[in-house]
Amino acid sequence: NEINLGDYKGRVLIIVNVASQCGLTNSNCTELSQLYEKYKQKGLEILAFPCNQFGAQEPGSNEQIQEFVCTRFKAEFPVFDKVDVNGDKADPLYKYLKSSKGGLFGD
Repeated sequence: NEINLGDYKGRVLIIVNVASQCGLTNSNCTELSQLYEKYKQKGLEILAFPCNQFGAQEPGSNEQIQEFVCTRFKAEFPVFDKVDVNGDKADPLYKYLKSSKGGLFGD
């Protein structure tokens, strides 16, 4: 389902792509969960987008990803469906973020 980013107006957003089989998954997901727990009442929101474009480190289905993140890391922040962050099929959010940033992260 699509969401309206306007729902997060006034909050600090961390938008991150994640992968369950990345070598940094344990530390990253643990630290994201800790960060969210510590600052969610102060306006922090973490929006996690699984992506399989980097070394095929997220091969699972959306259901498998949800189970992994929610069970293993007890993530309370939203974990969305798997998206592409690069290329012609990149998710519109990532297209927007990269075009706004430019430089290394731009097109």
